[in-house]
Amino acid sequence: MIKKTVDTLQVHVFENRNAMGMAAAAKTVEKMKETLFWQGRVRMVFAAAPSQNEFLEHLCRADGVDWTRVTAFHMDEYIGLPEDAPQRFSRYLQEHLFRHVQPGTVHLMNPGNDPEQECIRYARLLNEAPIDIVCLGIGENGHIAFNDPGVADFADPVVVKTVELDEACRKQQVHDGCFPDLASVPKTALTLTVPALVSARHLICVVPGPTKRQAVHRTLTGPVSPDCPASILRTHGDCILYLDGESYGGSQHAGN
Repeated sequence: MIKKTVDTLQVHVFENRNAMGMAAAAKTVEKMKETLFWQGRVRMVFAAAPSQNEFLEHLCRADGVDWTRVTAFHMDEYIGLPEDAPQRFSRYLQEHLFRHVQPGTVHLMNPGNDPEQECIRYARLLNEAPIDIVCLGIGENGHIAFNDPGVADFADPVVVKTVELDEACRKQQVHDGCFPDLASVPKTALTLTVPALVSARHLICVVPGPTKRQAVHRTLTGPVSPDCPASILRTHGDCILYLDGESYGGSQHAGN
């Protein structure tokens, strides 16, 4: 395993996806238990993507976590998909996490016929108390949640917003096997904003696979800029970036 820091971002690199997912889950469980000990409840936000499969699988197996005291959110959702569509992120998280661990409270996004009202409703729920832990990934274009380059705003005044998805983001959904072709991928979505994500006390960022290598490289070596939204992670006080050998790609990254 490789450990390094880039600005304040901790970077942990593992040999393969399974080892990466296991380590990220173990750290998440540690943070959950600490938070539950000190404040009795924990509020968490989860990403929904195939990149999270190994992490969520190990998180489901963890012992000693009182999930009844967990309030869970997800960070984005497509607009315009039927409620029973398999690509909905709420459905992914139900299948890969929530039905296994049964959190005490789960707040799901449902854009329905009024996405703007759903932004207000979901933001109100998020604002009821601070977010403790965000479990996220990084997109092929450097996005976090659906804050793509072009719509990401590091000083966004809102908590949840509607966004137009850029083509690189939509192509990733095809690469991931979530949609058969680009025309099937929705063009708009709801997303937590960048300030909402980085407001959490702890960030656990899980990014495996060769298709993420360029985004990881830009995150670690480029300027901190909305042109690579994930670069904001380098300014957070407690963020760990979990990579495998394929997403890390060797020694070309800056850091120490």
